[in-house]
Amino acid sequence: MVCIMCLLPLFLVPIVNLLPLLFDYLMGKIYALFGWEYRKPERVPPACPYKPAAEKDNNNNNPPKNGRITWYDG
Repeated sequence: MVCIMCLLPLFLVPIVNLLPLLFDYLMGKIYALFGWEYRKPERVPPACPYKPAAEKDNNNNNPPKNGRITWYDG
């Protein structure tokens, strides 16, 4: 036996995905009642939720390329 609340997300995901399409459809019908033209906005493509960690650039451990060591007393 499966809990009904456990199945709820399976039904909510398709509904949530259809909300923008349903909104555009309804707005098109409302605009048509007034004789206006409804233009769908351009959707932003989905972004990747995983952002890799930035690489650390440890230039302090590398020797200078010209072979000289310079000191700065600021």
